[in-house]
Amino acid sequence: MLDIKLIRENPRLVKENIKKKFQDEKLALVNEIIKKDEEWRRLKYEADSLRNERNKISEEINKAKKAKDEKLAVELIKQAKEIPEKIKNIEGETEILEGEIKRLLLEIPNIISKKTPIGKDESKNKVIKKSGRIKKLEKKEIKNHVELIESLDLGDFEKSAEVSGKGFYYLKNKLGLLNQALIRFAIDFMKKKNYEYIESPLMLNESSIYASMDRKAIEESVYSIKNEDLNLIGTAEQSLLAMHSNDVLKEEELPKKYFSYSMCFRKEIGSHGINEKGLWRTHQFNKVEQFIFCKPEDSEKYYNELLKNSEEVLKLLKLPYRIVEFCSGALSDWKHRSADLEVYRPTLKDYGEVMSLSNCTDYQARKLNIKCIDKHGNRRILHTLNDTLLATSRIMVAILENFQTKDSIKIPKVLWKYAGFKEIKLRI
Repeated sequence: MLDIKLIRENPRLVKENIKKKFQDEKLALVNEIIKKDEEWRRLKYEADSLRNERNKISEEINKAKKAKDEKLAVELIKQAKEIPEKIKNIEGETEILEGEIKRLLLEIPNIISKKTPIGKDESKNKVIKKSGRIKKLEKKEIKNHVELIESLDLGDFEKSAEVSGKGFYYLKNKLGLLNQALIRFAIDFMKKKNYEYIESPLMLNESSIYASMDRKAIEESVYSIKNEDLNLIGTAEQSLLAMHSNDVLKEEELPKKYFSYSMCFRKEIGSHGINEKGLWRTHQFNKVEQFIFCKPEDSEKYYNELLKNSEEVLKLLKLPYRIVEFCSGALSDWKHRSADLEVYRPTLKDYGEVMSLSNCTDYQARKLNIKCIDKHGNRRILHTLNDTLLATSRIMVAILENFQTKDSIKIPKVLWKYAGFKEIKLRI
C-alpha cells in the first residue's frame, strides 16, 4: 500500500496516478483518507496533550504535598484520575480510524513508472522487443502439445480429470523427465548468477499471503484450507516476500537476491478459467521464481537484471519470444511497472505468456513492515521485485510445439545433460 505521508503531502500526484489507471471511481477515496487522517492526527494531538497535562498535574501534586496543601493535592489527584479514561477513549477512536484508513489505503493503486504506457486495457500493452527465429512448419506437420502428448503416451489428461478435475495432469516417461530437467537447468542457471536458493513453505497464513496482491486477486486464485488459517501458494513470490515480514535489513546487506523452486496452486477463476485441455493453464504447476529485496534507489536497476535473466533462459532454450510492457490500465494495483515475456506457439500462430516481471517498489513491503536501515540508523521501507524464471508446464508446451519435426521432437541442447536424451521419437 502507499505511504500515508504521500497522500497527505501530495494528493494531486496520487489522484493523477489514479486517472492514468482509469480508476476515477477511486478519486473520492483519496479525499476520504485525507479527512480521516486529519481526524486521526487531531485525536493523537489531543491524547498527547492529555499525557502532558497528566505529567504537569503529577508535578503539581508533588509540589502541593511538599507545601502540605492537602486540599489542593486532593483536587489535583481527582483531576489526574480522570485523564487515563479520557486517553483510553481517544485511543479507541484512533484505533478504529487506523483500521479504516488502512482499509482505504489498500484500495489505492501504486504509483506507476514513467516508462509505463498510458492505456485503458491490455489492448494498449506495448511490444517492446522480439527475439528468436520462428521455425516454419508445414501445416500437416503441426500438432498441438495435447495431440503430441497423447499420441506418444507422455501424459494423461483424461485420468487426471477423472481423479482431480480439469486443470490437472499426469506426466509420463520422457515428458516427466523433461519437467525435472527444466527445474535442474533453472536451479543451476540461478546458482551461477549468485542468487540464494530457498525452498519455501507451500502454505501461508492469511496475513502473509494477502500481502503480495490485492484481496480480489488472491480470492480469485488461492486455494484455502478449510477450518485453518492456511492457504496454498499461487507462486513462491508470496512465501519469499513473507520470509522477511517485520524484518529490518541492513542496507549494506542489500540486495537480497533469492530464487525458489516450488509447486504452485491456482484456482484460475475469472475471464480465463480452465477452458482448455493440456498443460498451458492448470491448477497445479512447477515454477522457479526470482525475488529481490533492495534499496529504493536500486529497484529499476534490478528490474532490468531480472528481465535479462529471463531473456537469457529463453535464448538458451532457443525459443522465439517477445517482451510486452503493461500499460497503466492493465497494470495490477500493487505494481509500479510490469512486463510479460511471451513465447511463440506455432499451433496458434501467436505468443503466450511464460514469464511475468514486476517492480512493486515499497507497496508490498509496507504491508509486511519490511524495512532497511543505514549506518546512521535511518529506517525506510525497502523495495521488492519478482520475476518468473521458468514455469515448466508452459515451457514444455513451447518445446513440444516449436521443436517438432516429421520424425521427432528435438530437445534444446542445454537440457541434454539433465534429461538424459536429445529427442523424443514420433511414432510413424
